[in-house]
Amino acid sequence: MTPSNDRFRELRELLSSYEETGYVFDDTEKRRGVALSAYLRQAARDPARAAEAAAEIDDLIETGLFSDEIADDVDLLPHINPPRGETVENCLAVIGRHLRQFLAEPANPSQSPPRTAWEWRERFPGLQHLLAAYFHQDSSLEYSSYGEALDDYVSGASDGDLRQLADEIREFLVLNESDQLLKESAVTLGLAVLPPRGVRLRQWLTDMRGIALQGTAPRSGSGSGVQATRVGFGPS
Repeated sequence: MTPSNDRFRELRELLSSYEETGYVFDDTEKRRGVALSAYLRQAARDPARAAEAAAEIDDLIETGLFSDEIADDVDLLPHINPPRGETVENCLAVIGRHLRQFLAEPANPSQSPPRTAWEWRERFPGLQHLLAAYFHQDSSLEYSSYGEALDDYVSGASDGDLRQLADEIREFLVLNESDQLLKESAVTLGLAVLPPRGVRLRQWLTDMRGIALQGTAPRSGSGSGVQATRVGFGPS
């Protein structure tokens, strides 16, 4: 169970990026590794995240990694393995220095596509939730059609959620210029079913964006485009 104060919330997010490196620290004093670079590209959109992570690292090191005071909080952190001859504390200190350097020399948000699976999920949380939670490999066992799955999502989403989803889909389509890249990125976000029969993935996502902007799924019709979400799950 997550503690109510969630003492190391942002540090947990940062360390989850290290899944890409096999949960091994790959940073040095002079170079940011793959995981930290991905995190900082996202932090460029909200530098307060990096400041919070740096403060949490200081807190953890000062309190002591093995202190009983924070034992439950530390258990929630992804366990990252230090290189031979290094300690976790030393590695966290290196990350902290890179975070402070980043804060002293802010970078502009990247306009390029994410480079890691973690970064895709972090950049498109709303779309990731929709695809992974409603269009996973067992969706046909829960819903009779694409439209029913989408209706279920819309019925539980706030106006803010729907606006965020629409914005994310627009950016997602722009970043994935080719259909192959679009498919790969959608799978990375959790999509595990084919689009409705006769509808290309790009069009299907565009249709879902339209539904998000409307705030409700259409109730009738058939054919391609938005109405194609009404057909049952099955091979394309």
